[in-house]
Amino acid sequence: MFKEDNAKIRNQILQAVEGLSDEKLNQKPSAEEWSPIQILDHLQLMEKTIARGVSYELTKEDSHKAIKKPIALTVSRSFKVKAPKHVVPTEEFVTLEEMKERLNASHNLLYEVYASAGSEQLKQKSMDHPVFGKVPLFQWFPFVGLHEKRHFKQLEKTLSKLDCFAE
Repeated sequence: MFKEDNAKIRNQILQAVEGLSDEKLNQKPSAEEWSPIQILDHLQLMEKTIARGVSYELTKEDSHKAIKKPIALTVSRSFKVKAPKHVVPTEEFVTLEEMKERLNASHNLLYEVYASAGSEQLKQKSMDHPVFGKVPLFQWFPFVGLHEKRHFKQLEKTLSKLDCFAE
């Protein structure tokens, strides 16, 4: 079930940043790279966008059925995907506590949408993905965890560049 997988990766992500200073978490390894806080911000923005998108598709009459997509490929960082504008993280300083609240809120929203949907609706309707095209709605819930796994690798690399493992 996706809930356990999503919770597991989210816990790994939060454990990786636990105990680090807000200053360190808002530091970028380079001008082109995201800070650890920005990675977390991207995750909550993405989760919120997916929850709202699925919720919207559930209300549409003309949302079409789609074939299952190989969403497991999401975890691979061998190909770059440019983040759509609406999920690009903030440049502002954000505390870890504030980010945890945002992550918790986006998680709750996703689960509310899932709980409100019928399994048949989730199979019969779909939503666009920039890489996979039309993805059945039921696949969007595990996609969130896979997307977070992808960015967990990025987070570990970023923390390593910032020497966070030595703290």
